[in-house]
Amino acid sequence: MSTAKNVLITGGASGIGFGIAEHLAAAGNHIIIADINIDAAQKAAAKLNVKRSSAAQAIKLDVSDANDIASIPERLKDTPVDVLVNNAGIQHVAKLEDFPADKWQLLINVMLVGPAMLTRALLPHMRAQNFGRIINVGSIHSVIASPYKSAYVAAKHGLLGFAKTLALETGDVNVTINTLCPAYVKTPLVEQQIAAQAIENNMSEEDVVNKIMLEPMPKKAFIGIDELAETAAFLMGSAAKNITGQTIILDGGWTAR
Repeated sequence: MSTAKNVLITGGASGIGFGIAEHLAAAGNHIIIADINIDAAQKAAAKLNVKRSSAAQAIKLDVSDANDIASIPERLKDTPVDVLVNNAGIQHVAKLEDFPADKWQLLINVMLVGPAMLTRALLPHMRAQNFGRIINVGSIHSVIASPYKSAYVAAKHGLLGFAKTLALETGDVNVTINTLCPAYVKTPLVEQQIAAQAIENNMSEEDVVNKIMLEPMPKKAFIGIDELAETAAFLMGSAAKNITGQTIILDGGWTAR
């Protein structure tokens, strides 16, 4: 295979997804920005193409829609996917008694069912060419829990079991699957969480940052998107061909306690 890969990033129009897209595009890969918001995806792809011609394309994808997912191999037959980054995510903060049932289901569909079904759709091509990388963007909440986030924590924990199982099923080919688990990253999603948690916990937003988000971390710092992007790039390379089914935690020492 050539060095350059076709990389599909869900939720790639902003936040962590776009940060990973920028880094991997700069390394010469072709980026497929998949997002439920096609306008945002097209703008994101255009930004990448300004820096490097034909670095990116945009597609509309609702990762909670099984038909949308099933159509992806055909829609991308001219740029078949070598690397899948399951990044799309949403959040809702509420006590379970106050958590709308349809919202709970949506979070599971977006962050667990969607990644599994998208992997299922793209795996035949990866098997056929004897190369594939699946990189799940999990969370510190893949390994620990916080109150008021039952759906998010359940989905992110589920990704780890999915990755371990798929690692066993793909041991016969050069395909790996791993889950990046960062502590808090300063993204629009986290900014919204700060405001929501301030209300739920009856404290200031500054206290949410210092006492809830950063307090458990010895390093007392948000994780940089660049850290996730460079870790993803490493996992794509030949040096990581035997790293599979792993939970890669970037947490400033949080879970060392």
